Amino acid sequence: MEHGSAQQSLTKLAISATLHCLTGCAIGEVLGMIIGTALGWSNLATIVLAVVLAFVFGYSLTIRPVLKSGLPLRAAIGVAFAADTVSIAVMEIVDNGVMVLVPGAMEAGLASWLFWASLAFSLAVAFVVTVPVNRWLISRGKGHAVVHQYHGGGHEGHHQH
Repeated sequence: MEHGSAQQSLTKLAISATLHCLTGCAIGEVLGMIIGTALGWSNLATIVLAVVLAFVFGYSLTIRPVLKSGLPLRAAIGVAFAADTVSIAVMEIVDNGVMVLVPGAMEAGLASWLFWASLAFSLAVAFVVTVPVNRWLISRGKGHAVVHQYHGGGHEGHHQH
């Protein structure tokens, strides 16, 4: 494989890993924001719930296929922590930071376009920031690279959870 092709492959892998992370983060983030907002919780309590749920769903999306590969639960949890912790943390810091910085977004309420547009924007910004982080981790055999041995050996289609 040529150097340019290897770099392109690494970037595609980082994008795929980040989309995987975004999926779990978005599920948890949206649920947390909906629950916290619906219950009238403070911004801090809502963000804490959203972050906790983002980690739960992010790890779950990694643990499930690793368990299917035959790894015991304790080992699968370890793989998920190694694969996703940095990626989820970066994504959560960025997307919650953006939500807090958009004037009125956290107070807008679930029926407001401002709330949903801000949430979508914050997740998009988090994705763009997290891709290079994942690329760097994967290039060093860390992050989502840890999961690859449990996906049938190939990189193609390894995020079809």
